[in-house]
Amino acid sequence: MSWGALFQVVNTVALLLWLVLILAPRRARLIGVLRVAGAGGLSLFYVALVATALTIGFGEPRGVAPDFSTIAGIRAIFASDGGVVTGWTHYLALDLFAGLWIAEDADARRIGRVVQAPVLLLTFLAGPAGLFLHLLLTRGVGLGHRAEA
Repeated sequence: MSWGALFQVVNTVALLLWLVLILAPRRARLIGVLRVAGAGGLSLFYVALVATALTIGFGEPRGVAPDFSTIAGIRAIFASDGGVVTGWTHYLALDLFAGLWIAEDADARRIGRVVQAPVLLLTFLAGPAGLFLHLLLTRGVGLGHRAEA
């Protein structure tokens, strides 16, 4: 399968998982499935991609390990389609994990789904921004509110 096809598959899977998280009735079992099959599955796929990069590379001469210690090395990784797919999968897995945590935390705080949806959408589109918004709304981060114990 080509890198372009893998990119499309990963994007489609992530989009479907996020739609389920945002729109489906939330039950403990559903969250568990999304955590294991969704974030866990994307994470496992990411591990496989990294193993590929470390063993055969993404366009470098075979056996040359990627350089994660310099800007030039990271630029070289992302200059290849395999590096882009790997990096994107990393983002998708962690953003979904953050979205699951946000949803569970918001449910525990009895925050309605109408309020959760834009936060989760922002997390899907710009992970850390959605996480920050959730923390701001629930814990008053940066507003001088006392931290919860």
